Amino acid sequence: MIIRFSLLVLIVACVSCNSVTKHKTVNSNTFKKDTIIRVGANQTTEYLPLLKGKRVGITANQTSVIFKSDTQLEYTHLVDSLLLLNIDVKKVFAPEHGFRGQADAGEHIADGTDAKTGLPIISLYGANSKPSKANLEDIDVMVFDIQDVGVRFYTYISTLHYIMEACAELNIPVVVLDRPNPNGHYIDGPILEEDLKSFVGMHPVPVVYGMTIGEYAKMINGEKWLKQGVQCDLTVVNLKNYAHHLGYNLPIKPSPNLPNAVAVNLYPSLCFFEGTTVSCGRGTAMQFQVFGAPTLPSSIFEFSFTPQPNLGSKAPKYKGELCYGMDLRRQVKLHDLNLEWLITAYHSSLEKEVFFNAFFSKLAGTKTLQKQIENGLSSPEIKAKWQLGLNAFKNTRANYLLYK
Repeated sequence: MIIRFSLLVLIVACVSCNSVTKHKTVNSNTFKKDTIIRVGANQTTEYLPLLKGKRVGITANQTSVIFKSDTQLEYTHLVDSLLLLNIDVKKVFAPEHGFRGQADAGEHIADGTDAKTGLPIISLYGANSKPSKANLEDIDVMVFDIQDVGVRFYTYISTLHYIMEACAELNIPVVVLDRPNPNGHYIDGPILEEDLKSFVGMHPVPVVYGMTIGEYAKMINGEKWLKQGVQCDLTVVNLKNYAHHLGYNLPIKPSPNLPNAVAVNLYPSLCFFEGTTVSCGRGTAMQFQVFGAPTLPSSIFEFSFTPQPNLGSKAPKYKGELCYGMDLRRQVKLHDLNLEWLITAYHSSLEKEVFFNAFFSKLAGTKTLQKQIENGLSSPEIKAKWQLGLNAFKNTRANYLLYK
């Protein structure tokens, strides 16, 4: 009992330390201004009053943590912390890759029990992407805390949509603990077309939308994108010291195949290859930092790799086959989508007639991009046709921004 009380005091102390700015004085000659980005989960004084005395559901994965130091090298999981703070957490809702973030992309996630806490885990990936009424019958408030990467086909914003929709239908408040967008410094790509809506694209936004997940939640609500235009009782716990142009390296991998900042930055551009005959490095230690295929000629592409099963890719494309392509691990940080790699790969492929598959248009959000590439349009010509849609989106986006 004494040990539990001591641990509780330690957590409260660490959380409180991180949930306020270091120096409140305006005397800049004496103190340095606090510029450390503080995530929503660390603003405990703002959201604990919303949870006390309530039956709480938490939508979370391995990134849902409270940082114990400015280095972000020490942290406690949000679920563990709230339990120690005597918050009545009833169950965890898990997105793609599962609660602990170990599952393959697209792998079916089953319901289960968390070995550490004994809490029931409800899978929100696979057949049950939206919580049922039965799933929520013992929930008074839902907390959503997942690190996003700011890309339309990254499925955590689809999970956010269904959480908000299910809670709105049952009058359950939703509290989103905001986190920085590592790709928040630009906006680019075609706007999703209505007939291509799917779990990898649910809303009329570009591929890269330049919003935090808290801002995105406000847009879902404000634009009435939920079923039948319902709106949920939404609270966003804001970031501290954040602006969209600021760089932010994720301290925890957001998913198994985004291992570092380079992969996160290249992901919006390289994920298009998931809808083609080209591998983007799954089954290697260079996921989303390389691309290649046996059908790309070695005379043009000197770099090679051979995919093998690993964590996050149990059955990679071209398992055991030598793939020729490009190594992008030293690529300068992108500030827009790169289409040159996709265009070059298509025109160099030895099997152009089967280069694209049906998934490509779902990722792109439009059937036009494939046709434009097949017809020989250049990247600037393709992007010029996106501008009207992007300008309209930017006007909509401006209504929901919480940060500069």
